[in-house]
Amino acid sequence: MSGTEQTTAAVNAASGYAHPEVLVETSWVAEHLEDDSIRIIEADEDVLLYEIGHIPGAVKLDWHVDVQDRLARDFVDQQDFERLMSRWGITNDTTIVLYGDKNNWYACYSFWLFSMYGHTKMKIMNGGRTKWEAEKRPLTKAVPQITPSTYHAQPADESLRAYREDVLAGLKNPGRRLVDVRSPQEYTGELIHMVNYPQEGAQRGGHIPGAKSIPWGTAANADGTFKSAEELRQIYGSKDVTPDAEVVTYCRIGERSAYTWFVLTRLLGYPRVRNYDGSWTEWGNLVRSPIEK
Repeated sequence: MSGTEQTTAAVNAASGYAHPEVLVETSWVAEHLEDDSIRIIEADEDVLLYEIGHIPGAVKLDWHVDVQDRLARDFVDQQDFERLMSRWGITNDTTIVLYGDKNNWYACYSFWLFSMYGHTKMKIMNGGRTKWEAEKRPLTKAVPQITPSTYHAQPADESLRAYREDVLAGLKNPGRRLVDVRSPQEYTGELIHMVNYPQEGAQRGGHIPGAKSIPWGTAANADGTFKSAEELRQIYGSKDVTPDAEVVTYCRIGERSAYTWFVLTRLLGYPRVRNYDGSWTEWGNLVRSPIEK
């Protein structure tokens, strides 16, 4: 183990995370740029950032194209996921390192989706693209030349995903905790339409009845890294979102709530957390869906 790896392991262990192995620091990534057993994937909210410059060797995940079903509002199926991994030269033994902008919104979204299809060797680069750039680490415009691989995905693990029927059925369940990770203005219904996101529109504003308002960004430090386990436990525990509860997270389309899903399951070790990716674009448009403001 190198000095950087020892430092990273020590920092993560001291953080008190349930699964410290899912995080790596920028220094660790910098040391592994030539490691053939690793595939670095950039997943951004701003899909143009990759072309401006990316970590050497990283491939681009475009969420508008690569992982979306071409007809239904859904993700790619098992076979198309296998084709995507194969295109990127990923095998079942490859360690995937995910990073992106917006404090790793879409990196965590990707982690969640890849987990559903059974890939276990994954890490998030703590601090994401912002931290890499702040440290003036190398960026390139060169697209890596990759030899396709053979990849075998598992059938989608539906236990990680919640649907509207699940949310409706759980509204009268006292053991269920709904976590609304949007901004306070979205939660109250003051903000219905987000100008820069017309594809995320809804007819009504507000929140799902009983949902706790815990904005996703409260889990992040100013530099985009994750807060310590002690701080995170205080944030969620103060809203009665505890490990013994069944938890469902949501936002507008599922990306910010996947970030919170990652925090709760991987950093805090909550055993029963699902991401409702239909989120407010579905709930706020449903006929007769119950809403609170």
